[in-house]
Amino acid sequence: MPWPTGTVTSAEKAAQRKPAGWAKARAAAKAAVAAADCVRNVLRELRGMGGFTPVCLRKASGKCVSATRVDTPRRGSYRGVMNALQASLVELIRRTSAEIPDDVNRALIASLEREKKGTIAESALKIIERNIELAKRKSQPICQDTGSVIFYVDCPVGFDQIACEEAARAAVKEATAKGFLRQNSVDSLTGKNDGTNLGPGAPTVHFHQHRSPETAVRLILKGGGCENVGAQYSLPNEKLHANRDLDGCRRAILDAVLQAQGKGCGPGILGVCIGGDRATGYEFSKQQFLRMLDDRNPHPDLDALEQEILKTANDLGIGPMGFGGRTTLLGVKICAANRVPASFFVSVSYMCWAYRRQGVTLDAEGRIHSWLY
Repeated sequence: MPWPTGTVTSAEKAAQRKPAGWAKARAAAKAAVAAADCVRNVLRELRGMGGFTPVCLRKASGKCVSATRVDTPRRGSYRGVMNALQASLVELIRRTSAEIPDDVNRALIASLEREKKGTIAESALKIIERNIELAKRKSQPICQDTGSVIFYVDCPVGFDQIACEEAARAAVKEATAKGFLRQNSVDSLTGKNDGTNLGPGAPTVHFHQHRSPETAVRLILKGGGCENVGAQYSLPNEKLHANRDLDGCRRAILDAVLQAQGKGCGPGILGVCIGGDRATGYEFSKQQFLRMLDDRNPHPDLDALEQEILKTANDLGIGPMGFGGRTTLLGVKICAANRVPASFFVSVSYMCWAYRRQGVTLDAEGRIHSWLY
């Protein structure tokens, strides 16, 4: 309100005087409000775009934070982005279902060369080799069991996970209609198969948010036969003489291989997690299938354990499909997770020779930018 007319006493002037540092505090408050407004604008823009494209924040001239959109399409093209994303995921599914990754193909060729000529093991691997070539040439599933559909999405801050999962479900339904996936998902209570491969937990989509602007989608198709021979051990295990140490883990893992025999459609690949709880142990063991077959574990003890189990398992003589031979496993991938003192789990996931794993990076418009395997 305006100053009153008339004489103002010195006491009244002192009461109205602004405290020291008031101007700086007022400027700081204005900057904070401006920064908050900027963040709200960013979030508003992300909601309008569906949050597909990454948004980066930067300081401009030492003032408030400003937003810079990186290769962001216009709001009106949001549906176009989602359509492009769905088409990209359909192609990812097609290629994962029909084509073995190069690293897996090299391992299978090497195993064929190791087998004795004229043996059943050699014949089994030759059939596998012809199957791989035929599936790729005809763009048809490598195996009639196209398995559980598991997506792993690495995405930037602001990525719309809900829209991505909707696109993934639509892509699975479309890929099933086109024959890239078998009608493979059944209601566990009624036994009904609606022919879409959609339902609770189908498909499964794991999201991992990171600060990189890159979006990557990896896909694993996990067959039922190899899933059935996965195993989880609680150590110590008196029957196996397996204690809570790496030797005990080795005994448990090799027992899983021995019990699987040829029922997992070998030669197989093992994904193993030491530690964790019963749920995370299996989850982390499956994530090991995202590694390249010819990579090496950065942890020296785990690397040594991987190589030892691979050699020992191939010396068991179980061989391809359990027919005997020199190739029982193509690879072993092991990780470790923290556990509570009362528990010590070793979770073993088994992947069949039809190691269907592929991945892509996506551009800002949802199109495939590059292939990962």
